[in-house]
Amino acid sequence: MSAVEARLAELGLTLPAVVPPLAAYQPAVQSGGYVHTSGQLPMVDGKLPVTGKVGAEVTPEEAKDLARTCALNALAAVKSVTGDLDRIARVVKVVGFVASAADFTGQPGVVNGASELLGEVLGDRGVHARSAVGVAVLPLDAPVEVEIQVELTQA
Repeated sequence: MSAVEARLAELGLTLPAVVPPLAAYQPAVQSGGYVHTSGQLPMVDGKLPVTGKVGAEVTPEEAKDLARTCALNALAAVKSVTGDLDRIARVVKVVGFVASAADFTGQPGVVNGASELLGEVLGDRGVHARSAVGVAVLPLDAPVEVEIQVELTQA
């Protein structure tokens, strides 16, 4: 077991299976020393646990938890390409999309769910640049979608 997966276990988390693509793309691709994930929805066992807009049908607290799930799914996508999460030298960038009610402006707090998980799991290697973007709708009416880019250690 990798040190990263051991840390996940300490947090009571397990790395899920990679979420199968919903369209014509790969969950993650490696280019040089970087892995870029596709947007990860908060799928659990192949299903969205909650749907709707944050600030309407979904509370900001629920959405923050969903962003954590997205980040966990993103780590699974990274592992599918690298074979070992210990190869992550650092998370470079996180982009979070929040399907928002018209008057909801708390997107950064929602995406903190993903950022905080990466910090808890990776420590200083999880510190990253980030964007938190409010959008009208996401695939399958998901409340949140997160993508990450990571730099790898030399193989």
